[in-house]
Amino acid sequence: MAAQESVLGSGVDGAVRAAGPGIWRSSLARSSVELKSFFRNKQSLVFTLALPILLLLVFGSIFSGTVEGTTVDFKQVFIAGIIASGVMSVSFTGLAINIAIERDTGMIRRLACSPMPKSAYFTGKITRVAVTGVIETAILLGVALAFFGLPLPGTAAKWLTLLWVLLLGAVACSLLAVAFTALIPNSRSASAIVTPPFLVLQFISGVFFPFNQLPLWMQNTAALFPLKWMAQGLRSVFLPEEFALVEPAGTWELGRVALVLGAWCVAGLLLSALTFSWRGPNVQ
Repeated sequence: MAAQESVLGSGVDGAVRAAGPGIWRSSLARSSVELKSFFRNKQSLVFTLALPILLLLVFGSIFSGTVEGTTVDFKQVFIAGIIASGVMSVSFTGLAINIAIERDTGMIRRLACSPMPKSAYFTGKITRVAVTGVIETAILLGVALAFFGLPLPGTAAKWLTLLWVLLLGAVACSLLAVAFTALIPNSRSASAIVTPPFLVLQFISGVFFPFNQLPLWMQNTAALFPLKWMAQGLRSVFLPEEFALVEPAGTWELGRVALVLGAWCVAGLLLSALTFSWRGPNVQ
């Protein structure tokens, strides 16, 4: 009887082991693959990381003067917006295009059919976004500090605001990227479908122009999406308190920033669960 139980126990253990690798080990392995593939892909690296840096250098060198009604240098306003844009570039544009390519080539389908837990795939994507987002933000801050005199946050509260705005913004944009891939029919059209919304949001969300100087309909449209609130949250970190007076509500509205970004995280999660497909239309 003992021998039989031993055999049965061994069979159960073997079945568990055969079911697939441990979630932590497979997640680490998948994260490593994601990071290596990203940094080895020069096209993706340039588009995702270098573009916001180039925009910062070019526009930061062109714009001058202060924002009307304040003594704040316009460059400081632009830098806060471009950091938010850089995070969205990593977590939305780059991620959506990457997933579309993997789906179209059948890679996602093969991973779904492998012993790897499906959650490891998303863990790898989260790791990719987190690492590249930190690198992007650090480089932009370094460039802004070295060439444009960006003042670093002066209090612990502002550093904390910087962290939670970037975190909520990256999570919201990442989840939206996963859901947005449902609108991409194939990898060839991925850039053409993903890039235009991103560019439009940059122009109407207070990245290239002071938000209070935009037409009211643009402000109202931008307020429906995360980038506007990310940029506003970052302005509260890098700009003096006097600038809050020219914000639409006359204050930084950090509570609303957190509420809207949090709501987009929930909405993005629901949309991703409802729309994400492991098989592309051209994959058998």
